[in-house]
Amino acid sequence: MTDQNEEITSSQQQALSQLIKDLGIDSLPQDKQNELVIKMTEVLLKRIFLETMEKLGEQGREEYEKMSEGEIEPEQVAVFFKEKINNYDGLVEAIIQDFRAEMLDANN
Repeated sequence: MTDQNEEITSSQQQALSQLIKDLGIDSLPQDKQNELVIKMTEVLLKRIFLETMEKLGEQGREEYEKMSEGEIEPEQVAVFFKEKINNYDGLVEAIIQDFRAEMLDANN
């Protein structure tokens, strides 16, 4: 979901790469790997976005919407979220870990 101005950080990318190895996706043909990685990334970004919007509350969501109406850099969005949400990085990491656990459970 690119419309939410989210970018995956290097630590988040590393977690995703590890999940790919843990699930055995890295043994699939490259086109299938790419397809699954895109789908997993979309799901993960959607979860992060939804949880972020919930944590922002109504006033924060209104501020975010106003920000999003103009040209905005992903870095500005990250700073905004970190200012508005206590331990935003921890929140994102928890979402990633929950997603990873779900994927590993589903694979077993």
